[in-house]
Amino acid sequence: MATASFSQGEFPYIFHPENLKIGVVVAEWNKHITEKLLTGALNALKQQHLHDAQIEVLRVPGSFELPHGAQLLFSKNCDAVICLGCVIQGDTPHFDFVCQAATDGILQIGLTEKKPCIFGVITTLNEEQAQDRAGGKLGNKGAEAALTACGMIAGRQHLNP
Repeated sequence: MATASFSQGEFPYIFHPENLKIGVVVAEWNKHITEKLLTGALNALKQQHLHDAQIEVLRVPGSFELPHGAQLLFSKNCDAVICLGCVIQGDTPHFDFVCQAATDGILQIGLTEKKPCIFGVITTLNEEQAQDRAGGKLGNKGAEAALTACGMIAGRQHLNP
């Protein structure tokens, strides 16, 4: 994923936001964190000159459901989908299963669709680490995921002018 300092001026290729549709699928589980990730992603997309009409947001119950949500958004002709979620480790192996399923599913959807499907799921050991990555001292991983999507689209636009 891109770093917090990644900006449009640093794209290796020119990003053209015209006629694009970007999907954002966001998990409701740990909503107090995922809403911050969503806000960061939407702000970053708007800074890249995308308008509200070009952005489709879909909410799903949890991070496990992100891949299916991404599939639904790609079926609506999205050029890229950003998957946002937060999984905080507990005392059971459930954390491992959810993280692995979300990771594998998001990767598979992107490869199958041949379009960027961006992993914006934070996986942390505790609440403090999640807050740090959702607009805290470590930046906003939702914004980084949105910039990653724009960077991937710019590369695609470069290859297919």
